[in-house]
Amino acid sequence: MVPITLPQRLILIRHGETEWNREGRLQGAQDVPLNALGRTQAAEAAERLKALAPDFAAFDYIASPMERARETMDILRGQLQLRPGAYRIDERLRELTFGEWEGFTWREIRKSEREQAQMRERDKWGFVPPGGESYRMLAERIRPVLEELRRETVIVSHGGIARAVLALVGAVSPQKAALVDIWQGKILVVSGNQADWL
Repeated sequence: MVPITLPQRLILIRHGETEWNREGRLQGAQDVPLNALGRTQAAEAAERLKALAPDFAAFDYIASPMERARETMDILRGQLQLRPGAYRIDERLRELTFGEWEGFTWREIRKSEREQAQMRERDKWGFVPPGGESYRMLAERIRPVLEELRRETVIVSHGGIARAVLALVGAVSPQKAALVDIWQGKILVVSGNQADWL
């Protein structure tokens, strides 16, 4: 994979916690709203962004179309006193789809789909769940989003998106990217091929 060189700093924020996150359920394409902790995490992300970038109002803001990401963006912008709804939605920033596995926990999948689960453990980047998509497919979907960025940008989306971005910019290998923990309510700052949590 040829790494993308971003012209400006990219700030990635994973949506706040949902009840499915708390329960360890695969959400993927399911539209699950934030829970109380998730709303607090979104507000905390705004404070981190304010401390990181006092010129945050000049940034471009883009969100996944999914409810949990849009709600996080709305809370974030409210905390920053930015105009409500004045951000773009990009369909390509939807979460990785887990297909038939959505709604289940990994424990349940390892029990009911043991062979498939083992295949995924061997190749998390390339494995395609039944009816779903792989991280490799996700990276192909979002590569154009990164190539279109022209100024400092805040993207609110999902764990899978952040992992794909880490691989696309060359911060880590694709195989390692699929294993990286992506924290809710924290900020991932991507500059060149470096990525740091704040």
